[in-house]
Amino acid sequence: MKALPFDGKRALLAALALALLGLFLYVVLRSGPLARIAVTTAQVQAASIHPVRFGIGTVEARQIHRIGPILTGRLLRLDVEVGDSVRVGQVLGEMDPVDLDDRIRAQTAALARARVLEQDVRIRLDRAGVQLRRYEILLKASAISEETTSGKRHELKLAQASLQAATQDVERLQAELAALRTQRRSQALVSPVDGVVLTRDADPGTTLMAGQAVAQVVAPGALWIDARFDQAGSAGLSAGLAARIVLRSRGQEPIAGRIARIEPVADAITEELLAKVTFDTPPAPQPALGELAETTVELPASPPGPVIPNAAIHRQDGRPGVWRIHDGRPVFAPIRAGATDALGMVQVLDGLSAGDLVIVHSAGPLTARSRIRAANPARPEPPA
Repeated sequence: MKALPFDGKRALLAALALALLGLFLYVVLRSGPLARIAVTTAQVQAASIHPVRFGIGTVEARQIHRIGPILTGRLLRLDVEVGDSVRVGQVLGEMDPVDLDDRIRAQTAALARARVLEQDVRIRLDRAGVQLRRYEILLKASAISEETTSGKRHELKLAQASLQAATQDVERLQAELAALRTQRRSQALVSPVDGVVLTRDADPGTTLMAGQAVAQVVAPGALWIDARFDQAGSAGLSAGLAARIVLRSRGQEPIAGRIARIEPVADAITEELLAKVTFDTPPAPQPALGELAETTVELPASPPGPVIPNAAIHRQDGRPGVWRIHDGRPVFAPIRAGATDALGMVQVLDGLSAGDLVIVHSAGPLTARSRIRAANPARPEPPA
């Protein structure tokens, strides 16, 4: 085989060197410090957004009915367990009546005797009235003296006074008997609502003070969310706004709700605003009290204006801003951001105009000298 001349070898080596140099420049320009940074861009749109506020809270009962005795006594029986469903008016248990039944029987007997005495006085009153009328007729006929007739008048007045006293005695005994029967009925522990037994706070045989709870009952539909919202983003929250509730036990399935009220006192320590959020339809099965819940409230739409994705916002020197593409180069533009919606779109109050092109994502850190190339399929690559 004939060897290449010296000039041919030099040419081959030069060509190989040029190829390696080109490959090196290609690698440097594509992945080295001089390479363009791949960016994803978005055009600033003029639109209205629905600001949202996020809060977290717990499921609480609007009313917990604490059932207990009105007088100090001993618990005789308690017929329900935690989780039992109860009806309004259902007897849940009973306090020991002690001697109330005996006192009611004695009072009933006393009342019966007083009524008999009252009836006897009525009969004597009627008889005294008949005798007085007969004696007055005899007095007119001068058959008897005035003194005898006056005695009969006195007997009638005594009978009337005795009847009044007997009637008052019957009324007193009736009132005392009614009070005893009311006290006896109060020994029964009755549910005031249709609901579920939340707790059993005492066992039979326990001596309880007046007002001490024996059991707690909560109505299934009387639940709401005790939600907390950051005070910094609480502007616009008001009663009546629709809300979406996500219970921790239900995954991401939202439940429709509504703000019932905004509490007049905020939490100064956690810097949170407190609100009560109700369910439009009570969830079934009923969630456990204390279960965590996330609440999203959508505010009324804002006026149309520049809108950008939240991911486009960065901070430099403590100021929020975006990388805007100007003449193919990234330029940091400070902005004043407004409300944010559930899709992550942010309203820009100052610093951008509709139609501006901003960088949403970049493959590396950006500076004003960075060379970029758009990774958006539909966007042409800006010039170098």
